[in-house]
Amino acid sequence: MQHTIFISYRRDDSEGEAGRLFDDLTRAYGSDAVFMDVAGIAPGVDFRKAIDDNVSACGVFLAVIGSQWATITGANGERRLDDPNDFVRLEIASALARNIAVIPVLVHGAKMPHRDVLPENIQDLAYRNSVELSHARWNSDVELLVGALRAYVTSTPSTANQPVHATIPVQLPPPITPYAAPEASKSKLPLMVGASLAAIALVAAIAFFALNRKTDVSVPVTPAASNVAGGGAPVAPAPATPTPAVSYPLAGTWVNERESTGPDAFQRLKISGSGSQYSVEPWGSCQPAPCSWGAQTLTFDGSQMIGTWKVRALPGEVRSNRTMQITITPLSGGLDVKTINSRTPPGRQTIVEHSEFRFVQAQ
Repeated sequence: MQHTIFISYRRDDSEGEAGRLFDDLTRAYGSDAVFMDVAGIAPGVDFRKAIDDNVSACGVFLAVIGSQWATITGANGERRLDDPNDFVRLEIASALARNIAVIPVLVHGAKMPHRDVLPENIQDLAYRNSVELSHARWNSDVELLVGALRAYVTSTPSTANQPVHATIPVQLPPPITPYAAPEASKSKLPLMVGASLAAIALVAAIAFFALNRKTDVSVPVTPAASNVAGGGAPVAPAPATPTPAVSYPLAGTWVNERESTGPDAFQRLKISGSGSQYSVEPWGSCQPAPCSWGAQTLTFDGSQMIGTWKVRALPGEVRSNRTMQITITPLSGGLDVKTINSRTPPGRQTIVEHSEFRFVQAQ
């Protein structure tokens, strides 16, 4: 397909959302229409040229931006976005220079970065109209994005009618047998007899219903009519009781349902607060006693809250730069907790580990 969708993202910031979006767009437009990763550039190839070649072949460029997209630092402690050879920066700069349609896609409740925090060659990104993909409305948000992308990408016949993450099976009506006109040479007598019998059956059914109908005792007598019959003044019906708002029991002490006893394992959560603001304090199984990673104030958006902690190094990696991004989502009877554990040992590439836990209230 000539017009391709290019998805740009940072692994430490939005790898999960970018992968999910890739799957949805592939369902809508086919595997040949969506390009996501330039990590497979062969050794010896100029990665700047490889990125430019891939971007030049696309018809629309999606820049997936999470809450840490502009602030993530490299092994040297400097912001990755300030590195002229940063892959994400090179991808966006190439798309903007070629006047390709660039659409920022905001995830994790991220906001559009201000032009002042962007390098000069990608500052125009701040003026591009963005779309938001939220966790709670993912399917409907993606459906709107797929519709908008039709201006840039054409669906193949095999994918044009495929659903995008349909959550409810579509129940189609039974097929209707086409009407066939009777042949002129056949007699119309059977048709007339059939119509007469149908009319007789209909009249009989109506008569049976009329003779056997009973008073519907389930219809309530209104309070006003009841009071008038008893000689009292009419009383207005009581106002309907409003449905209480749903409340998530987030505050409390929560323990990892899966036994975690490894070095500095994620073991406990202490949460306090109410409404949209909560203080969250994770605890690890340090030796000789459990240790706190420190409390942070997080915002609950009605479906989840996300925070990032600096965690002490694992044994044998004293100088390791280690962070833990924690996503907390309340579920029935517990908390669904997803973590992205990133550590950069000296002289090595960043190691990223994804984990999923369930936390329950401490007894």
